[in-house]
Amino acid sequence: MTTTGLPPEIPHFVDREDETAQIFEGLEEWNAPNRAFPVVLWGPAGLGRRELAYRIARTWCARTGGQVLTADLDRFRLRGQLDVGDVLGHLLTLLGAEKIAAQHDDRIMQYWRMTGNEPLILVLDNAKCGSEVAPLLPPSGNAMVILVSRGPLPDLADGTELEIALSAFPESVSMELLGLLVRDRRLAADPAAARELVRLCSGLPAALRAAGAWVRRNPLLPLSRLISELSTQFKEQGISEVESLWDETYAELRPASALLYRLLAGVPDVSLTREAAAALLGLGDEACDDALQELNMAGFLDIRDLMHRENGRIRLPEWLGDHARRRARLDAADGELDAAQLRFVRWVLYQSQLADRFAAGPRLTVADDVLEREGAPDALLENPEETTDPAVAEARKLRAAHWLYEERHTLFACVRLAHARGWDDEAWQLSEPLWTFFLDNPHQTDMTEVFRTANESAVRAGTNISAIVRTYCQLARSLWQTGRTEEAGEALRHAAAGAGVLGDSTRDAKLRASVVEFRGMLKGARGDWPSAVREFEECLDLHLAIPNPYGEMLLRYRLGEAHLKLGDPEPAVRLLRPAHSMARTQGRARMTGRTGLALGQALRLIGRMAEARRFVEASLDAARDRKSDIGAADVLDVLAQVADDEGNTAEAEEHRNAAQELRQRHGLA
Repeated sequence: MTTTGLPPEIPHFVDREDETAQIFEGLEEWNAPNRAFPVVLWGPAGLGRRELAYRIARTWCARTGGQVLTADLDRFRLRGQLDVGDVLGHLLTLLGAEKIAAQHDDRIMQYWRMTGNEPLILVLDNAKCGSEVAPLLPPSGNAMVILVSRGPLPDLADGTELEIALSAFPESVSMELLGLLVRDRRLAADPAAARELVRLCSGLPAALRAAGAWVRRNPLLPLSRLISELSTQFKEQGISEVESLWDETYAELRPASALLYRLLAGVPDVSLTREAAAALLGLGDEACDDALQELNMAGFLDIRDLMHRENGRIRLPEWLGDHARRRARLDAADGELDAAQLRFVRWVLYQSQLADRFAAGPRLTVADDVLEREGAPDALLENPEETTDPAVAEARKLRAAHWLYEERHTLFACVRLAHARGWDDEAWQLSEPLWTFFLDNPHQTDMTEVFRTANESAVRAGTNISAIVRTYCQLARSLWQTGRTEEAGEALRHAAAGAGVLGDSTRDAKLRASVVEFRGMLKGARGDWPSAVREFEECLDLHLAIPNPYGEMLLRYRLGEAHLKLGDPEPAVRLLRPAHSMARTQGRARMTGRTGLALGQALRLIGRMAEARRFVEASLDAARDRKSDIGAADVLDVLAQVADDEGNTAEAEEHRNAAQELRQRHGLA
C-alpha cells in the first residue's frame, strides 16, 4: 500500500460524516469504466477542505490498498498560469516513471498509460477551473479525483462531478472541537463563556483552532478576558492562518466584484435577493450578475439559492464579512459605503411602497411615493390594476403581500439603519408598508421596536405633523397588542395633539378619523366596549362626511366586532353584512377575510350554522393565502366553535390543535 504525498493527519478531526458518506456513496454508484470519479470540495480557506480531502484519501487507501497522489497546483503556476506539463512530471515521478517524456502530448499519453487501469486516488489542491485539470484526470473507472477549490468548477466533466460546498460547523460540533483542542477546566467552569468563544469563531475550523491555541497559551487568564482580546484580534487582524489566503483571493477580483464584496459587509445583517444586491452595487443588473458569479467562483459567496429558487438569497458568511470590512478600511473610496447604504435603503423603500400599494390597494398613507432607483432592477411584482382578470389580479395582490412577508427583516433592518444614519424621512416612510405587513402578522416580536424607531425619526425630523401622528398611532397599536395599554394611551395622546393642528385636506381629515378609531380600539383592548362603540360611531360619521368608502367599510366592521364583544350578535350581523360586501366590492382581500370571519361569528351566535361555516372557511383560506399564521389561528378557533355547535367534536379538536401549533411557531402558545 502506497500513500505517496500525504502529510501527517491533523489531530482532532471532527464532523464531515455527511460529506464523507456522500462521496463514498457516489463512488459506489460510479459506472464509467474509463473515467475517474471527480469530486469538487469548495469553499473559502479555513473550512478544512484540504484536511477533508486527505482524510477521504486515507480512508480510500485503507479500503482498497490503492495509490494516493497529491499535488498543490499553486506550486506549478507562473504568473497565474498553470504549467500542466510540470504537474504531469510531478505525478509521473510519484508513479515511479523511470523516464519522463519531454514533449507535452507525449507526457499526457505516458500519464494516461500509467493510470489507465489502476485503483488510484488523486488529490489536486488549489484547482481554479475545470479546463486546467482535465488532462490530469486518469482514464480509469477505478480512480477518484478530489479537487480542492475556492469555488465551484462548472466546466469540469460536463456536470458529472460530485460538487460539495463546505459550510461552517454548527455550534454543537464547534463545542466538540474546542473541547478536544483545549481540554481546559475553564470551559466546564464557565459554559456561557465557552459558548461565547464558540460563537466568536462562527463555526470556522481555522478560527476554532486559533482560539484553542490562544486559550492554551494563556492558562491563567479567565475566558471572559480572552474572549475580549480574541474578538479584537479576529475583527481587526483576522485569523493569521487564512487571512493572507483571503487577501490573495480578494486581490484577484475585478473592481466591481471587489466593490460588491466590500458593500455586502456594510449592509444590515440580512440576506439579499439578486435585485437587492444590484441595488446595493448600483451598476445595473448585468454588472451585478457578473460580480455575483465571480464572488461565487472565488468561494466568497454561495449563489446556489439564487440559481435554484425564486426569490433566492445570498449573504456573506460572518467570518468573510469581517474580512470584507477590513478590506473596506484599506480600499474603499471616500463615501463609498454611505452612498451604497442610502441607495439601498431608498430602493427598499420604493419596492416596499409598490408592494404595499399592490397588496393593500389605495389607502391612507402619509409618505409621498419615492422615485424609482436607477441601476437596479425591480422586484418581481406586477400591478393588479393592470389586468381585467380577477383571478390574476388577486394572485398579484397575494404575491405583493408575500413579498412584504419575505422581506420583513430587510425592512426592519433598513428602518434601524436609516434612523442610525439620520435619514429620518426614509425611516418613518418605511413604517407605512410595514403597517400592511403588521396587519397580517400582528405579533411579530420586532414590530414595536421598529414602530418606535420610525416614530422617533418622525419626531426628530419635526417637519411633517402627519408623519408624527401616523407613527404614534402605529406605535400605539403595537403596544396595546402586547398588553402595554398605558404606553399605548400615552402614544395616542401625542397623536391626538398632533391631529389637532392638522389642516383641512382630505388626507388630514382621514388621519383625524384614524386617531378616533385607534382610541376606540384601545378602549376595546381595555375591555370598555360601550366606550369603544361611541368612538367608532363618531369615527364612522367622520368618514361619511369626507366621504371615505374604505373608512366607512372599516368602521362598520369595527362596530360589528364591538357588538359581538357586547353579546349583541343581531346588530353585529346588520353591520357586518354591508361591511363584508363593501370589502369585496373594493377588492380588499384582507378585510374581506376579516369581515367574513366576524360575520361568521355573529351568524353562529344566532344559530345560522351552515352560513357561518361558509364565511369562516373562506376567511381561513384568505389568511392562509396571505401567510398570516396568527390570523389563521384566530379563524381556526372560530371554526372549532362552529364544529362544536354542530356536534363534530373530532373536527373541533383538530382545528384547536392546528391553531395551537401555529401560535407555538411564533412563541405565542
